Amino acid sequence: MAKRPGRNLGTGTLVAAELWRRARRRIRCGPLHRWRFTGRTPDRLLLVPSDLRLADPLLAKEIYYGRFHFSGHVVDTGGLSPFQVKVADIGWVKALHGFRWLRHLRAAATDLSSANARALVVDWIKHCGSAIAGPAWEPGTVAKRIIAWLQYAAFLLNDAEPGFRRAFLKSLAVQVRYLRAVAGEMPPGKERLRTRAALAFVSHALPASASSLRNAARYLDAELEMQILPDGGHISRNPLTLLEILADLVPLRQLYTNNASQPPANLIASIDRMIPAVRFFRHRDGSLARFNGMGVTLHERVAATLRHDDSLATPLLHAPHSGYDRLDMGETIVIADTGLPPPSALSGAAHAGCLSFEMSSGNQCYIVNCGVDNYGPADLRPLARATAAHSTVTLNETSQARFVHHRSVQNIVGAPLTNGPTKVDCKRIDQDGMQGFIASHDAYEKRFGIRHEREMQLSQNGTLLDGIERFFGRNGMAILPGAKDNAAIRFHLHPGVRPEMGTNGEIYLLGQSGECWVFLSPDISARLEESVFFASTGGARRTFQIVLPVLVSMTPAIRWRFVRETQPHNQPDT
Repeated sequence: MAKRPGRNLGTGTLVAAELWRRARRRIRCGPLHRWRFTGRTPDRLLLVPSDLRLADPLLAKEIYYGRFHFSGHVVDTGGLSPFQVKVADIGWVKALHGFRWLRHLRAAATDLSSANARALVVDWIKHCGSAIAGPAWEPGTVAKRIIAWLQYAAFLLNDAEPGFRRAFLKSLAVQVRYLRAVAGEMPPGKERLRTRAALAFVSHALPASASSLRNAARYLDAELEMQILPDGGHISRNPLTLLEILADLVPLRQLYTNNASQPPANLIASIDRMIPAVRFFRHRDGSLARFNGMGVTLHERVAATLRHDDSLATPLLHAPHSGYDRLDMGETIVIADTGLPPPSALSGAAHAGCLSFEMSSGNQCYIVNCGVDNYGPADLRPLARATAAHSTVTLNETSQARFVHHRSVQNIVGAPLTNGPTKVDCKRIDQDGMQGFIASHDAYEKRFGIRHEREMQLSQNGTLLDGIERFFGRNGMAILPGAKDNAAIRFHLHPGVRPEMGTNGEIYLLGQSGECWVFLSPDISARLEESVFFASTGGARRTFQIVLPVLVSMTPAIRWRFVRETQPHNQPDT
């Protein structure tokens, strides 16, 4: 049985482990061992896997003219091969070498697009295929490239010259041998899972021995057992990771079926759990809740994934292994983070947003987390990950957790989350036709001696969301005056919501459909402040947040509620 990564590894331990992995990988790929990557060139492909990712044939023309749109950046190669152009953005570089953009050329379905695709593959083999170094040979990028070359092999090889066919299959075989050699030296996470999936693809698409088939299935099975949780979530707790993994696993399941071979037991079971988990995070407007690295939702990708949901069962309301809760009544959905951060080795995209929540009604999100602009400036990512960017409580303007900022450390292990909550308790309180939960965390207990508890209940018809914030000292004692106990209860608003202050302190939230919700707090005067919504297709957008400032030693329990108006809100005179 695969062992899941330890939860609380220190940064020094993570750095040392990654440096050791890299050292072993260099040895495996050095001159003394590189002969292992040579060998017989396969003479044919047995099967070509499908691809769930949608394509845009208009981008084929852009690629033909040397304009490559990757990772939120556009690079004009000026007539040079893209593999000769120096680009600073590492996301763009990895996307280029991953070759998933071949789908756009295939979608164009012209002789010109196929010739252009073959020319670019030849360029890669010429400039990057021999020297096993750099971003082009990062194992995760190699896995993407192998899957892409297999998925678009028919497009590339139809009507191709014999010389191209042989060069393509020879390079593919070298990359496969390399990936087999380094897979065991990869850190835990989705890239290692994708690598095991890529090798399983290869075991069906290229001639392989029975032992190769068994080994590929066995390693993939173990990786799925380690990374996919019993409730269908991924161990990183990132909803986006589910979509990325399913885009590879669903075609792989089809490949096993087409080859009439027995798939790994965990492959079928994992897909059957993961697809409902995607639906768990989905609001009715189609967006996925913005937790732990989730940014802009690609609605077409979600739809393409959910087409393979055979169960169509009602999503779970409580995902204890992933650490999330869902309230779903009437037209209203609430999704809340009620779990511990992921293991430190997998926390590079994790957020300090424990007990944060999002609320939508119909096709409008009202309360959100700020989300992430995955393609925007890197210096904004720490802001998006901080507690203040989430609809939860911030104590003394301090984030629940810290993130590694030292550049030399980030170059090795990224920016893992450290010093976050170590204990999160959650109890469902579904009763009397209502859905709800009570959850608490200890993120501030060590620093300030204060524990935060949040209770939320959604009415049966979905028109009333009641909440209570409670604060306790150590061992449940009262919080003494004079303590560092300045709390801010934040509710970030979606940019599509227009807030208006009422005459009695209430706040009206006007949705784009004309629906209106009213925010009330009988214990604290609410105020409106500016906020930023990072998870927008056009980059960061200005929005607002409702803030309840409170001294918790004076007011240890704060009630609030959102009420949907049954009559249209009267617009003020302008």
